Amino acid sequence: MTMQQLYLVVPMVPLLASIVVGLWGGAMPRAAAHRITILAVAISFVASIFIYRDVMAGNSFNGDLYVWAMTGGVRMAIGFLIDPLTAIMLIVVTFVSLMVHVYTIGYMADDDGYARFFSYICLFTFSMLMLVMSNNFLQLFFGWEAVGLVSYLLIGFWFKRPTAIYANLKAFLANRVGDFGFILGIGLVLAYFGSMDYAEVFAKAPSIAPATVGLWGAAQWSVLTVTCICLFIGAMGKSAQVPLHVWLPDSMEGPTPISALIHAATMVTAGIFMVARMSPLFEYSDTALSMITIIGATGALFLGILGMVQTDIKRVVAYSTLSQLGYMTVALGVSAYSMGIFHLMTHAFFKALLFLGAGSVIIALHHDQDLRNMGGLRKYMPVTYWTMLVGSLALCGIPPFAGFFSKDAILEATHLSVIPGRGYAAFAVTAGVFVTAFYTFRMMFMAFHGAPRFGHAAHEHGDHDAGPPKESPWVVTVPLVLLAIPSIYTGWMYIEPMLVGDFFGKSIFVLPEHQVLAGFRAHWHGITAFMLHGVMSLPFWLALAGIASAWYLYLVNPALPARIAAMAGPLTTVLLNNYYFDRFNEWFFAGGSRRIGKLFSNVGDGKIIEGIVNGSAHLVGWWGRMLRQLQSGYVYHYAFTMIIGLFAMLTWWVIV
Repeated sequence: MTMQQLYLVVPMVPLLASIVVGLWGGAMPRAAAHRITILAVAISFVASIFIYRDVMAGNSFNGDLYVWAMTGGVRMAIGFLIDPLTAIMLIVVTFVSLMVHVYTIGYMADDDGYARFFSYICLFTFSMLMLVMSNNFLQLFFGWEAVGLVSYLLIGFWFKRPTAIYANLKAFLANRVGDFGFILGIGLVLAYFGSMDYAEVFAKAPSIAPATVGLWGAAQWSVLTVTCICLFIGAMGKSAQVPLHVWLPDSMEGPTPISALIHAATMVTAGIFMVARMSPLFEYSDTALSMITIIGATGALFLGILGMVQTDIKRVVAYSTLSQLGYMTVALGVSAYSMGIFHLMTHAFFKALLFLGAGSVIIALHHDQDLRNMGGLRKYMPVTYWTMLVGSLALCGIPPFAGFFSKDAILEATHLSVIPGRGYAAFAVTAGVFVTAFYTFRMMFMAFHGAPRFGHAAHEHGDHDAGPPKESPWVVTVPLVLLAIPSIYTGWMYIEPMLVGDFFGKSIFVLPEHQVLAGFRAHWHGITAFMLHGVMSLPFWLALAGIASAWYLYLVNPALPARIAAMAGPLTTVLLNNYYFDRFNEWFFAGGSRRIGKLFSNVGDGKIIEGIVNGSAHLVGWWGRMLRQLQSGYVYHYAFTMIIGLFAMLTWWVIV
């Protein structure tokens, strides 16, 4: 098999498996559904390893599979771009997806939609693979919309729950807002570059950079600035950036495996990948980069703070995802694209681990997700505990775990950047270290330490003899262990080739004046020196302070958090209401739409349209009543009418 054929295997095998299980899953044994889809994703993962090794040997590929349409001299094709950026994304997507597929066997074992769920997650994997392998904007948009569609189906998988239907509709609408900007950006690319192909567009970027466009009034905007901002609005929807982040916490209504798949390695990282891929465009717009930096920094700090007050274990991890996406976005904004992708990779492993670990706890507690109903689970679920501890330490940035290397690199990049907004970003991502450590170990201490508080969900379901929680089956714990391994080693193993070496090569373009990596490399003295510098710097001690604060508040003095919340008063209310983003959206957008609809209904339909319809009826009725006056039945009335008519005719004839 040639490498080109292997490229085709990676996305097509999951697609074929999804179709087979989706169409005939109901007629086949339950085990057949997961065997077919897991085998398909495993084949994709193995093929991705071979592709990665081939790319690391110096090979690459950029070509079309077939031309879908030709219009106005523009070629719209389906093709692949295989380079280091694509190769690392293939490994991450297929590995995490494979772990999620295996895990799903245990988590969805008793669900009626077993085959349907496997079909969906396999289709989701295909969509993301098509997105990251694309070599043109048409295919990028196809993959972009496909992951949005399948996420809608998966978030609302339990469609009998009103909350799930509300959540998937919310995700769909929020992403449509972002996608409107995204398609405008693609339209601008087509209008000014005359091509949909990445290579052609990127080659023309320097010549298009001086071009301007008038949006309103006499003001002239850079074409690339407007294009990049529109493209980033699409990323704001997919990667849940402020203010389009509101859909992601509610998407926890979907089954836990899809929470891990959406929030770890696939959908939410699509926007990060897209901006990194478009670096040859974004580099020519400091305005767009500054906007990205500020929005990312805002999410990194303020959305992380919301995780400090959540009581749902999955929502804590979801707000953690929002915060970490902010870190990745900051890296993109300060032109440290390699660092953003590096953090994307490490985050994919430990965040998938934390989501799946949370799901393991939920299984053991009969689908009770409230941290207040947990406690003391460490001795009942040792594998889940130790693997989640690894993921938590990686998330907090404790060396030598993976998150330390990628997060500290981003902190360094913000200080080395020259992009406007870097000062605010440096403060936000540094303060976010304390916040991250606090909410992460608050979750760990409430779930696994302290006095047991579980059993409520079992009693609510009438199972009074449920007994103590038990460790999850091997199909759940094996993926946890396999995800814990890269959560430990990927940081120190890949930081040097990715950030110090030339791992990404020409996949990522950075202008000389934006070269923060050059400053990072100038201060690089090896992994050991990097860790020593890290443990002596402020972020490390902030992380320890966050862990210590969570320990004191939730283990030593567990009554204190309630008193602090009561003393905080309005601030607590603001946090519990998620800064009122949802309330504002419901009042302004949803309520505004209803008010406009009511106005059109009452005035447009009730007054104007019904007025015309009813008015014509009234006119006909009035005319009929007038004519009835002439049909009296008396002969002398008719004779008088004839005389009047004759007189009128003679008068008209004489005058004319």
